Amino acid sequence: MDTLFDAQLTQTDSSPGSLSREGAYAGYGELRQEASVCVSFEKPEGFQTRRNSILALDLGTTTGWAVRAPEGQIAHGYVSFKSQRFEGGGMRYLRFRRWLTEMKATVAAPQGPGAVYFEEVRRHMGVDAAHVYGGLLATLTAWCEHQDSPYQGVPVGTIKRHATGKGNASKDEVIAAMRKRGHAVTDDNEADALAILHWAIDTQETT
Repeated sequence: MDTLFDAQLTQTDSSPGSLSREGAYAGYGELRQEASVCVSFEKPEGFQTRRNSILALDLGTTTGWAVRAPEGQIAHGYVSFKSQRFEGGGMRYLRFRRWLTEMKATVAAPQGPGAVYFEEVRRHMGVDAAHVYGGLLATLTAWCEHQDSPYQGVPVGTIKRHATGKGNASKDEVIAAMRKRGHAVTDDNEADALAILHWAIDTQETT
């Protein structure tokens, strides 16, 4: 079990604005209200030092995310940015930007994440996936610049090697590695985000 405890976001109702681990978040007020109910962080025993918050993302139509709060707790989940019927192609990126702003307000910290890390993908399975990734990445980096938050891409092999010891580990192996750290995950996107987060904690922070 990790010394950094785990807090997951769970579905509370089926309303469009509810905070859940699946589905795009809609509505500033609703998200903030649900977050106060759903996010239950546990404080690690003996933890006293405040640190910068960290947001880790596995970008895609289903985006996995993991955040380490300033007090040291971890929350994680995944959210869908699938295009909806009758909406323009750019709407998914507007929803993603709004989701980032809500994440900043409800989970990361009032001042925003101290650092943002994302999976740096150089090869995609298809053209559509590459376009979606590029659009989400452009939206994320522009948002980080606006928030004055540092950001960094992490190669896929680096993430997998740190999580499992193998740079070519399968999705199931990454999920198993995150479970060994005490995280109850079933989605590979969520597991990838957690792997990025632990890489950042273990290699990018100075004591």
